[in-house]
Amino acid sequence: MTRLTKWFRRDNQVSGVSMPTGSLPQHVAIIMDGNGRWARRRGLPRSAGHHAGMRGMRDVIRASDDIGIPCLTLFAFSTENWTRPETEVEYLMRLPEEFFRTEIDELVERGVRVRFIGDTSKLPAYTRDTVTRTLERTTNNQGMIVTFALNYGGRADVLEACKRAAGEVAKGTVGWDEITEKGFGEYLSTGDLPDPDLLIRTSGELRMSNFLIWQAAYAELWFTDVLWPDFRREHLYQAIHDYQRRKRRFGGVK
Repeated sequence: MTRLTKWFRRDNQVSGVSMPTGSLPQHVAIIMDGNGRWARRRGLPRSAGHHAGMRGMRDVIRASDDIGIPCLTLFAFSTENWTRPETEVEYLMRLPEEFFRTEIDELVERGVRVRFIGDTSKLPAYTRDTVTRTLERTTNNQGMIVTFALNYGGRADVLEACKRAAGEVAKGTVGWDEITEKGFGEYLSTGDLPDPDLLIRTSGELRMSNFLIWQAAYAELWFTDVLWPDFRREHLYQAIHDYQRRKRRFGGVK
């Protein structure tokens, strides 16, 4: 586990961390956790934490684009998050509208292409409208791909991929022996993306929470106690520096 305590100042910013150079991860995935605890420590409603978390999203997207990360995936809302209080869920469902209303012009200017994974059909109509408008504005962009996992669950993703693969076999399009481990990945919602090289989770929790469970099989995991609203580009840079120091063997020996 990577701890950042020695890097903290009182304002929770990391000091002395330079912009990463050299070999960069091609795909960074982030579990953005800790909004509620951030708000509670300040005597604020949980909605204030979620709103503050948008700053973290903006900063990390900018930082990733600035250093040349090709793919960034952000876990925004899980299939399990529907069990939260109704008022909190409604607030979370309206945040994408605010985020993209204020950020879409910069995303387009940067050439960022936005994607969504998860069952968006179950989202409220106003959230689906935001998804549709965002896709339309960025679909032809050729820069960094930012994927928002919205109403996403890793198990559901694998299950739907199995159904799609079985459907291809049933139609005679492919044979069972053609469904290889590598080929199966193409049936997943991220089938057109490389698997994540680096998976970051904030807030000190040490679990995957049903996020990209197939795709992240060989991702380097990086955990930090920093709550998501306090996560900034310096923390991202530190995660990438640590990633660059690791030896990735993929089960082999070097």
